[in-house]
Amino acid sequence: MHIAYIIVTIAAAAWVGYSAYSLLTRATFVTDPLVQYGVPESWWTMLGLLKAAGALGMIAGIFFLPLGIAASTGVILYFLGAVITNIRAKSYKTVPFPLLYLIPTAVAIGLGIAAA
Repeated sequence: MHIAYIIVTIAAAAWVGYSAYSLLTRATFVTDPLVQYGVPESWWTMLGLLKAAGALGMIAGIFFLPLGIAASTGVILYFLGAVITNIRAKSYKTVPFPLLYLIPTAVAIGLGIAAA
């Protein structure tokens, strides 16, 4: 179970880290929807940094599980907020995208708890 936790955590953290990188570098496939949803541009850097911190915390959690659980919980809450933002913006076709980050993170946290 511990090996599965490590593999899933690294994959999920890399995926979340890519999301952070995409936002911090202002990739249009990320920023265009944010403009449509009404997310202020002044928030984008902080949101990207929060994603990056979550990804780093997930990796650190491999060595110190409580930190990984806290980081994963933060990432899950972040992407739940993204789902809510999509729904409030009536952009139902884009709701699955934040779930692509949320679900692997939730699996990672579950495996971490099971491996403890």
